[in-house]
Amino acid sequence: MNSSRSEQTSRMQRFALFATTLLFSGTSLAAVPIIQPGAPGQASKEVSAEEARSLASIQYVEADVRFMQDMIVHHWQAVDMSELADERSSNQEIRDLAGRILASQKDEIDFMQEWLRERNEAVPGRHDHHGHDHAHHDMAGMASPEKMETLADSRGNDFDRLFLQLMIEHHKGALEMVETLLRQPGSAQDMVMFEFANDVTNDQDAEIDRMTQLLAGLSTDPRVGLAAGFKDAGEAIWNMEHLANVPRPPGFYNPDNPAGLPMSRLRELAGEEPSESDEKMEGRRSLLSFVNSDIAFAGDKVIAGNYHGFNIYDMANGDTPELITSVVCPGGQGDVSVTGDFLIMSVEQPRGRLDCGLQGVAGDVSEDRFRGLRIFDISDIRRPQQVGAVQTCRGSHTHTIVSDHQDGRIIVYNSATSFVRDDEELPGCSDKPPHRDGQTALFRIDIIEIPVDDPAAARIVNSPFVFADSETGAPDGLWDGGDHGDGTQRTRATDHCHDITVFPALNIAAGACAGNGILFDITDPINPVRMDEVTDPGFAYWHSATFNNAGDKVIFTDEWGGGTRPRCRASDPLHWGANAIYDIVDGKLEFRSYYKMPAPQTEQENCVAHNGSIVPMPGRDLFVQAWYQGGISVKDFSDAGNPREIAFFDRGPIDEEELVTGGYWSAYWHQGRIYGTEMARGLDVFRLTVSDELSENELAAAKLAGDRVFNPQKQRQIDWPAEPVVARAYLDQLSRGETLKGDRLAELSGLVDRSEQALSADGNDRRLARSLRSNGRDLRREARNHEGMDRRRLEELADTLAGLSRQLR
Repeated sequence: MNSSRSEQTSRMQRFALFATTLLFSGTSLAAVPIIQPGAPGQASKEVSAEEARSLASIQYVEADVRFMQDMIVHHWQAVDMSELADERSSNQEIRDLAGRILASQKDEIDFMQEWLRERNEAVPGRHDHHGHDHAHHDMAGMASPEKMETLADSRGNDFDRLFLQLMIEHHKGALEMVETLLRQPGSAQDMVMFEFANDVTNDQDAEIDRMTQLLAGLSTDPRVGLAAGFKDAGEAIWNMEHLANVPRPPGFYNPDNPAGLPMSRLRELAGEEPSESDEKMEGRRSLLSFVNSDIAFAGDKVIAGNYHGFNIYDMANGDTPELITSVVCPGGQGDVSVTGDFLIMSVEQPRGRLDCGLQGVAGDVSEDRFRGLRIFDISDIRRPQQVGAVQTCRGSHTHTIVSDHQDGRIIVYNSATSFVRDDEELPGCSDKPPHRDGQTALFRIDIIEIPVDDPAAARIVNSPFVFADSETGAPDGLWDGGDHGDGTQRTRATDHCHDITVFPALNIAAGACAGNGILFDITDPINPVRMDEVTDPGFAYWHSATFNNAGDKVIFTDEWGGGTRPRCRASDPLHWGANAIYDIVDGKLEFRSYYKMPAPQTEQENCVAHNGSIVPMPGRDLFVQAWYQGGISVKDFSDAGNPREIAFFDRGPIDEEELVTGGYWSAYWHQGRIYGTEMARGLDVFRLTVSDELSENELAAAKLAGDRVFNPQKQRQIDWPAEPVVARAYLDQLSRGETLKGDRLAELSGLVDRSEQALSADGNDRRLARSLRSNGRDLRREARNHEGMDRRRLEELADTLAGLSRQLR
C-alpha cells in the first residue's frame, strides 16, 4: 500500500478537525437550507441540521468487528510463514517477497488493532491461531498446523514451493473473507473500513499473480514458458515422436481470423484503435463455430468431428493423414461414432437445422431446428448421406454406441447437457422439476434404437430416471449441487450425464454425470441399473470415464471451468480439474488417487482434464489424455494409488496476451499411433518412442491390439495373442520392477527366443513345448507370492507361455 494505516487514520483525523473549524468559522453557512431529495419523481424536502447529522451517521455492525478480528488472526499466520523464509530459502526473490508480505501484513495488523481499540472491541493476540480453535484453522485459506510444521521443516526449493502454494491459498482466503464481509447487510459502511477491504482485494490479487509466476518459474518442466503462436508456438515433447500436423481444411475456419483471436486483439495487432462493436462481436465467438471436437476410427479412416460438421482422413499411405471427405453440417458439438456403414453425430446447439443448412434457425420454435442425433450412411465414404435424425428434448452433447448390429438394431445412449427445448417445438419436453412434472426431461438419459435396415425409423425407446433415490424413487436422488463444505468445489447438480462409457464384455458402464461418478449394470442395455455412485469434494463437473483393459479400474475426469478457462496454473490445486482413479471392488467404486498434468500453464491457456483412451499394452494400464492447451499427457496408472507421467507433448499458447480457446479436445490411441484433435490448429499424429519408460517389446506388443473400430465411449476388452513379443513385454516389465532377475530372467528370455526360432521354422518342437508348459506352471506358483500388477504380469506371462506351447506341439 502507498502509506501506512496509521498515516491514513491521522489524515482522516486532520480532515475532520479542518471541517469542524470551517463549519464554525462562518455563521452565514447556517442560514443555507439543507435539502434531502426524494426518489425519482418525488419532491425534495428540507431537513434540520440535527436530522442531517442523524442521516449521515454511519455505525459499524457485528460483521465488521468479526471481519477485523478474523483478519488479524489471518494476517498473523502470513507473518509466521514469512518469517521462516530468511533461514530456509536460498532464492532471493522468495526472500524479497516474504519481506514485502511481512511489512504489509504487520502494517495492516496495526491498523486493524487500532480500529478495534477505538471502538472498545476485543483485539486478538498474535498466537490466537496457534491454539485449538478449529474455527481459526478452518478459516478461508488458513494453513493447518500440520502444513505449517511441514513448511518449517522444509529447506531450499521444497520450502520455496510449499511457501508459495500456502501463501497463494492464504491470499485467496483473504479475498474470500472480503467477499463474505461485503455480502453481509449493513457491513463496511464506514469509509475507512470500506477502503481497507478494497485495498486488501487489490493488493492480494496482484500479489497472487506475482506468486503464481514465481511458482511456475520454480518448475524445471520444459513445458513451462513455451513461446506463444498460432502456427509457430514453442513445443516440448518427451518419449513421443510428432509425425504430422494437418490444419483444419478450407470451409472449417475463418480465413480472416484462423486463430480465432478476439476482435479487439486483431485490431491491436493491426495497430488500430478498439471499436465499440468489438464487445458485440466477442459474443458471436461463443458458438465456437469451427472448433474441432471428438474423433472416431474405422480401420485406416480417421473421422474428426467439428462444430461445423466432420472431416474424414485416410491413413493408408503413411503417417500423414490425407483428407478425403469434408461434410458441412453445423450444430455443435459434432461428436462422432461409427458402426458398420453408419456414422452418428451429436447435435446440441439451437442453430442446428434438420437439412444441415448454414443459415441457422430464427425464433424460439421452428420445425427446421434440429437438436439430437444425426445418422449418416458412409458406405460411400466420399459422399456421406444423412439417412436418419432423432430429435431429443435437450439435444445431444455426447453419445455412446452400446451394441452394434445385434438383432438388426443399434442401441445408443444419448447424453444431453443443454437446456430443454420448448414443448411447442417438440411435444413432451418439460424443464420443470420432477415434483412439478413427472414427465420432465431432466434427470434422464435417452436410449435410442436405430434399425439397421431402416435408420430413418430410429427412435427413443426409453428415457429412464437413472439418478432416482434408491429408497424413495424420487428422480432427483443424487447430488443436488453446491459445495461440500469450506475449501471445497462447487459441484454441478446431477440432472444429466456428460459421458457414459460402456464395457459390453463385462456388462458395465461408467457414467460421468455432472455431480456424480456412477457405475451401471447394462446387462439389459435398454434398462441400465445403477450399481454404485460417488461424489468428490474436489470435482466441479464429472466429465468423462475410461476403464482399464481388465475392467477393474476406472478413471473419471473433472472439467473444472468448462474447458475454456485456465485451470492448470501453478496456483491451481492439483486435485481440482484432475482425474480421479477408482478401483472397482465387488461392484463398488473405491477411490485410490488423483492425477493432474503436472506442468504449470499460463493465464492464456485453457487447460483442464479432458478426453483420452487407454494405450493397449499387455501388463500395464496406460492412459493417453488431452488437456486442451495443457497438451497431451500419457500416464501409467498400473498402480492406481500412484499414477505417473511417462510421455507428453505440449505447445505454447495461441496468443501471448489473450486467452484464445484452443488445445487438444481428444487424444486417442489407434493402431500404433496417437491422434489428437487440436481445436484450432488441426489434427496431430504421434508415436510413442522407446525410452526408459517404454521398451521396444512393449510398443511392438501394443501394435498387436488391432481393433479396427474405435469409438470414444465404447471399450472392447483386448485378449493378447500368444506371441513371443508379448512374452518379452511381460519380461521387460518384470525385469524393470526387479520381480524377475538374474538367472531366472535369462532362462525365461532364452526360452522365448527359442520359441520364436521354432515358430519361424517348422513350428514343431514337443520338448520345447513341455519346457514352456513347465515354466508356465512355475510362474503361476510364483505369482501367489505377489500382489497387484506383478501378480497379474506373472499370470499373464504364464498364459502366454502356455499359448506358445500349444503352437509348438
